[in-house]
Amino acid sequence: MDQASEFVVATRAALAQLSALAVQYSFSAIGAIVLLVLGWMAAGLISRWAHRGLSRIHGIDATLSQFFSNIIRYAILVLVVVMVLGQFGVQTASVLAALGAIGLAVGLALQGTLQNIAAGIMLLVLRPFRVGESIETGSVTGTIVDVGLFATELRTADGVYRLAPNSTLWNVPITNYSRLKTRRNEISVSIGSDGDIGRAQAKLMAIAGSDRRVLKDPAPTVYVAEFDAGSAKLTLRYWTKSSDWWNTGRDLTRDVKIAFDKHPEKIPDPQVENRDVSGESGPPAPHGADEPVTQRT
Repeated sequence: MDQASEFVVATRAALAQLSALAVQYSFSAIGAIVLLVLGWMAAGLISRWAHRGLSRIHGIDATLSQFFSNIIRYAILVLVVVMVLGQFGVQTASVLAALGAIGLAVGLALQGTLQNIAAGIMLLVLRPFRVGESIETGSVTGTIVDVGLFATELRTADGVYRLAPNSTLWNVPITNYSRLKTRRNEISVSIGSDGDIGRAQAKLMAIAGSDRRVLKDPAPTVYVAEFDAGSAKLTLRYWTKSSDWWNTGRDLTRDVKIAFDKHPEKIPDPQVENRDVSGESGPPAPHGADEPVTQRT
């Protein structure tokens, strides 16, 4: 009987403890669930507020505002999880220390990726190029298709897809052929030393004036760039819209060649050269066309 009584007493004590624990942790579980729901809703709400606020700031790209709003959301969710663990008696200090160690390890493992993200953020904030613009760097040339946090997509002049890590674009000088509205170009004509320079200058000015893409302000000019005992080089300098630069140069080069071929006796052995005033190759050619090249006849 004594053993039976002791067993009954122990059973009652165990049930009482289990009941107390159930009541205690049920409140903790309910509180944790409520905290998770409220935290999830607050994270989404604050994230949307941050996204809308950043989108209204001039110069902040949509990709960048989405990136920062996601960071805010996940930071709030991590804080909520830590608070939930605290509801069950878990030492949050150790959890935070473990998260810090994990973050450090991930950062070291993804050092190159984080470098691309940092470069992507700077590219999206400073915007040295935008979608649709033609750029050239030391190793990349093409038209921008998309600017992401990790890499930038481009399309080359011959229709080839190219993906460039953002770090390779951030650490080098970038030439943007589309950013400014207008751009200058030159066409040079070499004529014989006994040729009619005045007639040649008038002909070049007439050709430039007949093309509606050549801007009137600044006005085109023609001058003698250089000469020697056998020839003189005349240079036509003109301005166009950046979007018309490539096609205008090609068309004017053709027109100059045709015009000077009509009077070979006046201007013997003309040589026509179309080049960018900075000595660069110029922007990528339109899709499906050849690259602009120096032409001599």
